[in-house]
Amino acid sequence: MNRSAIVDFLKRYDFTFFGISLAIFIMGVCNLYSATHASSSEVMAGLYKVQTAKFFLSFILGAAISFITPKNYFRYSYFFYLVSVILLILVLVLGHKGMGAQRWILLGPVRLQPSEITKIAVILVLGRWYAKTNADKELGFKALIIPALLVFIPTILIVAEPDLGTGLLVVLIFLVVSFYRRLKWRTIGILVVLGLLSGGVMYKFGLKEYQKKRIVTFLNPGADARGSGYNAIQSKIAIGSGQFLGKGYLKSSQASLNYLPENHTDFVFSIFNEEHGFLGSLILISLYIILLFRFIWLAQSVPRMFDSIVVIGIMSLFFWHTVINMGMVMGLMPIVGLPLPMMSYGGSSLLTFGICTGMATSISNARNLF
Repeated sequence: MNRSAIVDFLKRYDFTFFGISLAIFIMGVCNLYSATHASSSEVMAGLYKVQTAKFFLSFILGAAISFITPKNYFRYSYFFYLVSVILLILVLVLGHKGMGAQRWILLGPVRLQPSEITKIAVILVLGRWYAKTNADKELGFKALIIPALLVFIPTILIVAEPDLGTGLLVVLIFLVVSFYRRLKWRTIGILVVLGLLSGGVMYKFGLKEYQKKRIVTFLNPGADARGSGYNAIQSKIAIGSGQFLGKGYLKSSQASLNYLPENHTDFVFSIFNEEHGFLGSLILISLYIILLFRFIWLAQSVPRMFDSIVVIGIMSLFFWHTVINMGMVMGLMPIVGLPLPMMSYGGSSLLTFGICTGMATSISNARNLF
């Protein structure tokens, strides 16, 4: 590749997705250090270093994926979906148990969470299936049966781990992608009715006792203030005490005194809000909003239906992770284990967001080639 070709490629390369993700991560790793630096455990105190290493690995992988032609996503979508389902089955048979769940496969020193990969596989397989239909045709209920089955299989396997939060997220991605593909009003009505009925049945017969207690706690945290409602109460205390400007960096009492468990994973936004207040949180939320609107812009800019649906799927992945995580720590939603993108500690989630960022970038880079 000569110099002019390299310059031309760099002009066409879309740096915005990685740029915004990097900005959020920098805020996240600084917040992670603040949440863990006072810990008496050397492992906890060094988590920010591990997180930085994992981010750069996911960043490099995402950058490599950004050079892949989007046609390959279409070509291998079914294969990727099949692999993800097989991995989910292996998790239930041979998976590593931790914190009351069986969600990981150990590959030497690496701990892989297949449910994270499944989110991407579901987006790809839905994109390929919906791309087969006429873009101008609104879909009826019968047209949703096959894609619903494709989503139902991994969802059941994920919920069986148990991981209700991720299972719910996969369903939400399916709904967003399906609505984007355009549904008949009658189909939307049927989905609403089915959603209400299945939600009632799920609560009555499908949820474990501790999962039901989370919902009760969400409605009334004070009913079990020292038990299931403790995290929700402490989280709201942290957010409220931040007020407008926050207490200042490294000055979170909830983190330093260890009042708020899981402050490096599920409740990172609580610590961030306590230290940086409403103003700091507004800046962070603005970055997420810019990223989401960038996805929507890209989905409307690409000429191929498959690429457009995949980008909307990626957008919904980021959107629901952000909204559900922030909602649960503010007491607006029940507490589920969904990380805040690029902020929460965790290698599997960073890998997922890195891959999705690379995919969106490659689709954006290729849009000018048509």
